[in-house]
Amino acid sequence: MNENALFAIGLMSGTSLDGIDLVYVKFLEEDLSSFDILHAETIPYTAAWKQKLQNAIHFSSRELGVLDHSYGKHLGNTLQNFISNYQIKTIDFIASHGHTVLHQPQKGITLQVGGGQEIANITQQKVVCDFRTQDVLLGGQGAPLVPVGDALLFPSYEFCLNLGGFSNVSFEKESERIAFDICPVNIVLNYYANKMGCEYDASGAIAAQGEINTALLAALNALDFYKTAAPKSLGLEWVQKEILPLIAKYKASIPEILRTFVEHIALQIARVVKDSNAVLITGGGVFNTFLMERIKYWSQSKVAQPSDAVINYKEALIFAFLGRLRIENQVNCLKSVTGARKDHSSGVIFLPEVLD
Repeated sequence: MNENALFAIGLMSGTSLDGIDLVYVKFLEEDLSSFDILHAETIPYTAAWKQKLQNAIHFSSRELGVLDHSYGKHLGNTLQNFISNYQIKTIDFIASHGHTVLHQPQKGITLQVGGGQEIANITQQKVVCDFRTQDVLLGGQGAPLVPVGDALLFPSYEFCLNLGGFSNVSFEKESERIAFDICPVNIVLNYYANKMGCEYDASGAIAAQGEINTALLAALNALDFYKTAAPKSLGLEWVQKEILPLIAKYKASIPEILRTFVEHIALQIARVVKDSNAVLITGGGVFNTFLMERIKYWSQSKVAQPSDAVINYKEALIFAFLGRLRIENQVNCLKSVTGARKDHSSGVIFLPEVLD
């Protein structure tokens, strides 16, 4: 490792399947809160990869094993291209979240595909991945994992809120870090935008044209998840079981659905961050200006938007940071956040295999 600084690549693939987020970041060894994003890029998925990852929830165990291997190779090759394109010379480690296929912590199940050994072999770098499994084995939710990074990298904010496939939040309460998933965001909005031939609802323009379906809104807000105390987390399975069938019952138009769901998101977020003086909001949902207007309207909070690099790549940045903590054997998973039996250092380290 370098004497005063650590150089790492963080990799994140979110449930909304926007693409693979990559960041090349510099950390100062003596200052945990210091970081500098040197390069960042999102590599979109091909239609074939998007379909494969969307359908993986239905794969057999054997098919998931094949996917883990092939997707690991895909991530390794994507990383190699990133390293080459930016002429990156110094890398202390790579930290990969992988892509979540199964997340049912109440059953002791969580699976992020993207084999770390394949990534290590292709890049010839040390790789940290599989950050969630250990926490689930310790009785935790295995999510959210970002709050450690929120606490140490962004200490000046009262709430750190992310708007990705799902919205999640973290904050300090009685000297403990509390965090949980609030509600679905882009995983639902994009699903219905896709039905209109759009990849997503740019700036919320389609939603803004719709009318709120008050009966649907009331039904969404009445879902049991919102009455459950933290720690709690959401996954694609929950959306497919609870959200999509519920919406289908109302036979609403897509603009009506999008408008109603934006209001639902804003109301659920406002319940958590009401009247705050310092809310940091990141994630792709920040660029949905209509959604942001509704969040500000209902929460009456002072919202801070950081640089575009932090908005877009905060989760990839934090997974690089979690990799740093794992390599240093420092705590990167908090029991106050996930509900695990103890704080711990989670993640599996892979080194390149010596090939004959």
